[in-house]
Amino acid sequence: MKFPPLFLGLTVATLLAGCARRPTKLEIYDVVINHVAVVDVLTGQLRPNRVVAISRGKIVEVAPADKDSYAARQYVNGNGRYLIPGLWDMHVHFRGGDSLIAANKKSLTLFLAHGITTVRDAGGDLTTSVLQWSQDMDAGKMPGPRIFTSGPKLDGPGAYWPGSLEVETPVQIRKALDSLQRLRVDYVKIYDSKISGQAYLETIRQAQRRGLKTTGHMPYSVTLAQAVKGGLDATEHLYYVFKACSSREDSITALVRNSLKTPQPLGLFATLPAVYDTYSTAAAANLFKLMAARHTAAVPTLYIQKTLAELAENDHARDTLRAYIDPRIQATYARRLTSARQQSTAAKAFNKKLNTKLMTLVPLMQAAGVTLLAGSDSGPFNSFIYPGSSLQEELVLLVQAGLTPLQALQAATINGAKFMGVAGRTGTIAPGKDADLVLLTGNPLENIGNIRQIDAVISRGKAYPAPALVNLLRGIKNP
Repeated sequence: MKFPPLFLGLTVATLLAGCARRPTKLEIYDVVINHVAVVDVLTGQLRPNRVVAISRGKIVEVAPADKDSYAARQYVNGNGRYLIPGLWDMHVHFRGGDSLIAANKKSLTLFLAHGITTVRDAGGDLTTSVLQWSQDMDAGKMPGPRIFTSGPKLDGPGAYWPGSLEVETPVQIRKALDSLQRLRVDYVKIYDSKISGQAYLETIRQAQRRGLKTTGHMPYSVTLAQAVKGGLDATEHLYYVFKACSSREDSITALVRNSLKTPQPLGLFATLPAVYDTYSTAAAANLFKLMAARHTAAVPTLYIQKTLAELAENDHARDTLRAYIDPRIQATYARRLTSARQQSTAAKAFNKKLNTKLMTLVPLMQAAGVTLLAGSDSGPFNSFIYPGSSLQEELVLLVQAGLTPLQALQAATINGAKFMGVAGRTGTIAPGKDADLVLLTGNPLENIGNIRQIDAVISRGKAYPAPALVNLLRGIKNP
């Protein structure tokens, strides 16, 4: 059959144009995870049989599997597995002075091996080292989680923790905040061992004017409502929330404030029994409503409270993770262990009762719209709160307290990203987001304990399959 010359010309041109539209070279991704079920932590939906492509530390594509062909430097089998955003531990500590720098550094491996790809350092005396680790990890020189840090804590004169910036006057507060900004810290952590109520509120006021987030403990000489109305962004632990749930909070606050002028000032633990006995559901509801309206988050740290309450009857001698905790850090555990063994029978019973009561606050805050952030309080001096695994245990306790598995996951992913102001680039699984991910062999929406079933961790776009994580742990195991 013969074709007119014009028809032949059009046909050839069409074929050439079609060839020009096809890529001459198949794109090679850094990591491809195929046939995986993606967990959407925003909606709780499960998106089965997806392919996730990663390049240069970012998620490039999330699409139905088998739609296209993908070439990759690292293939990760997602078949029968569940992909979640990397977990955030929103309360950890790196501390102990120069002699513990190397020992603290080992914890970075423990975090990563347990699926924690981001941590929030809540104050210590190793700021220079922490900042250097962060730079080295971002540069790919060593594996580990991303770090947000407060740098040194702010406290009053004679502060309990070494390295704290001691403040009492507005001028001292201004200079302390100046120094933190020079360090380029991510937020301000306030501690309550010696700081006055006036200095505490002034620190919040000055930090807010600079656009700095503030979190921390709170002296019992002020009320949480005062701090929340002043602009406090988050309260660490639940002791301070609990005091504000007392029907006699004003009286207890006045009692503490007046005692500061005496040889025997009252502290937090001395007043907790009175707070317990005067708990008010109405006061709690009003507080949670205020916190939600003012966007003040809470970091429950249930696991450390439970661990310390049970410390007298559990010396943790058989804990398998002790093999990965530097002996110099294990030595710092002795102080709390000794103190627990010296407690009276009544004190031990009250601590367990208090732990149970604090857990009941969690679902109430969630229902009221208070942002909850998952944090472990792991670090030296906090006995047997092991980096990595303690955050997993925290999520299990959040569910036992009354949250759904999805709500617990949100507390350890998107809530942390939102709090730190980086939800636009991390905290969920979507194109353009940081490739910080965890691959699980079980569905965490059905059983939150499945966050322990880690098949791979992706950090800064690099995949660490389970055998690679084992090798990392082997490198920090005690001789």
